[in-house]
Amino acid sequence: MIEQAAFLLVLSLGVYLFVRQIQRLRKGLSLARPSERHDRPAERWATMARVALGQSKMGPRPLAAFFHVLIYVGFVLINLEVLEILLDGALGTHRIFQKPLGALYPLLIHFFEFLGGAVLLACVVFLARRWSGRIGRFAHSDLTGWPQQDAAIILYAEIVLMTALLVMNAAESVRLGTPGYLLSSYLHPLFAGWSEGALHAAEKAAWWFHFVGILAFLNYLPKSKHFHIILAFPNTWYSQLEARGRIPAMPSVTREIKAMLDPSYVPDATEMPARFGAKDVSDLHFANLLNAYTCTECGRCTSECPANQTGKKLSPRKIMMATRDRVEQLLHEPENTQTLLDGWISREELWACTTCNACVEACPLNIDPLDIIQQIRQYLVMEESAAPASLNTMMTNVENNAAPWAYAQADRGAWTTEM
Repeated sequence: MIEQAAFLLVLSLGVYLFVRQIQRLRKGLSLARPSERHDRPAERWATMARVALGQSKMGPRPLAAFFHVLIYVGFVLINLEVLEILLDGALGTHRIFQKPLGALYPLLIHFFEFLGGAVLLACVVFLARRWSGRIGRFAHSDLTGWPQQDAAIILYAEIVLMTALLVMNAAESVRLGTPGYLLSSYLHPLFAGWSEGALHAAEKAAWWFHFVGILAFLNYLPKSKHFHIILAFPNTWYSQLEARGRIPAMPSVTREIKAMLDPSYVPDATEMPARFGAKDVSDLHFANLLNAYTCTECGRCTSECPANQTGKKLSPRKIMMATRDRVEQLLHEPENTQTLLDGWISREELWACTTCNACVEACPLNIDPLDIIQQIRQYLVMEESAAPASLNTMMTNVENNAAPWAYAQADRGAWTTEM
C-alpha cells in the first residue's frame, strides 16, 4: 500500500510538472497572431499522416532514415510495456497482462526486447555519427554549446532507459529460475550467486528507475529539440498548403488598392495592421512559432542552403533556433525590448536568402524558415525602406517602367528588331 501511494505521488508530480510545461508552451505560442490555417482539413490530416506518422521526407538520407525508424517504432511500441508498468504501480499488481495474455505474453516481451535492442543500436550509431566530426551539419557553429549537449543527452537517456528494462527482466527471470528473454538473458551471468532478496531488490530498483526516468524524460522534452516527438503532428497539420515561397497579398494593402480604384469603398480603419511584415515574434503567425518549437536542429535545411554553401552568414536552422530563443526570452523577461530583427537575426542573414525553397523542401517536418525571412524582409521594405540598393533600384524600375530594367515601357520590345 505504501509503495502504491509513493507511485501515485510520483506519477501525479510528474504529470503536474508536464502540464505546467505545456501551459508555458501555449503561453509562448499565444504571443503570435493567428495563422488562419484551418482550411482544407482533409488535406491537412493527410499531410500529417504522410509526413509525421509515415516520415515520408526522411528518404533522401537512407542511413539516418533507417535508424530513425528503429527509434521511432521502438519508442511507440515499447510504451505498451510502459502501460503495464503504470497499471502495476497504480493497482499494486505484478505484470498485470501476463495472466490474461497467457502464452502470448512471453512472445510480446521477446518482441519488446528486440525493439529495445534496436533502439540501443540506433542510439549508439547516432552518437558515433554525431561525435565523429565527419558530418558538417553537426559541426556547424549553430550547434555550439547547449544544442550540442542536448542532442547527446536525449540519446544517453534512451540508452539508460532501455538498459533498465533489460536489467529488470534479467533480475526477475534469474530470481524465478526461468530461461529469460531475447536480450536480457545475456545479462544473467551478472546476477550469478545473488540471493533472492538481492535479485528482488535489483528488479524493483530497475522498475522504479525506468518509471521515474520516463517521467523525467517527459518533462525534459519541452526544453529540448526532441519535443518534435510530440509537436511533429500538430506542426505538419498546420503545414503551408499553398505554393511555397509565394508571398500572399496583405489584406491591408488590398484594401488600400480597392480604395484607390473605387471611390465608394471605405476601408475599415480598425482592420489596419499594427505593422507591415514582422519585426518581432508577436508579428509572426502561430504556425511560425510552432515551427520554431518543432525544429529538430538536424541541419538538413542549412546543409541544402546555397547561400550557406557559398559562405554566406545565412543558416535556416539558426533562423528557427533564434525565433524559439526569442520566445523563451520573452517568457523569462516580458519587458525585454530586444527584437527578433537585429537582436537575434541580422539583416545580412535575411538578404542572403535567395528564396529558392531548398530549406523548406529538405525539412522532414515541413518547417518553413523562408516564411519568417519573407515576413521580416517585408517589414524592412515597407516600414523602414531598408532594402539593399540593388533591390531599391529594381523596385523603382518596376514601379516606373513595369520591368526591372531602366528602360521605358515603349522600348521593352526593341531588342526584337535586332533579330
